[in-house]
Amino acid sequence: MGERCETFRNRLIAGNHVIGTFLKTPSPIVAEVMSLSALDVFCIDTEHAPFGRLETDQCIAAFRAADAPTLVRIADDSSTEIRNALDCGATGILVPHVTSPEQAQAIAKSAHYGDGGRGFAGSTRASNYTTRSISEHLSASEAQTTVIVQIEDLAALDNVAEIAAVPGIDAIFVGRIDLAVSMNQSPMDEQLIATVRRICETARDVDVAVGMFTPDTTEIPMWNDCGASFYLLGSDQGMILNGANALAQLHG
Repeated sequence: MGERCETFRNRLIAGNHVIGTFLKTPSPIVAEVMSLSALDVFCIDTEHAPFGRLETDQCIAAFRAADAPTLVRIADDSSTEIRNALDCGATGILVPHVTSPEQAQAIAKSAHYGDGGRGFAGSTRASNYTTRSISEHLSASEAQTTVIVQIEDLAALDNVAEIAAVPGIDAIFVGRIDLAVSMNQSPMDEQLIATVRRICETARDVDVAVGMFTPDTTEIPMWNDCGASFYLLGSDQGMILNGANALAQLHG
């Protein structure tokens, strides 16, 4: 693992502009191809795509070989899901449907070593397959493990500041589509946009990085002004379709 992976968390929490995409196809070949792009980070979507642990492991290996930072959007907030993603060598995790500071505290604890926290194994990719000492691995993990929680439920809206302020939470990510569904609105409705603005402003008030998905990339300057700095946009599947449809337009 190289400098890009090792410094990703520092760049994120510093508010540097970070742009990535979702990987929806459980193929290390697709991951390898995507890693050749200039994107800052890749999010392996085990919540909504058919990744098993082996496919997740293989895709992380392909990204790490290119020093491309990886997040895993885990299927749920269980310690098993968190441990599996991080032991495979992911740079960090993106945890869906976080609604309370207590839940955020449990997630942060499960992602880090310590009493009652993440279980230690020295034979994983994350620990360089026994070639890294315990102290070296603990130090690297503490410095580099990135924990991001998604705000996408009505139950979370009154708790954004408390969730964002939990020690060990490095950023919040606005799940705009789920939030729109919860509010029975379209992602472009004014009330939904206003809600996302409040989430961004609240998180930045407690000096925590803010990320989001947006269906309209022309909005990015507006969201930058609201304090967002981290974007996961589109997916490998969308890029394949867009590329194919662009070729189809050559029919004239």
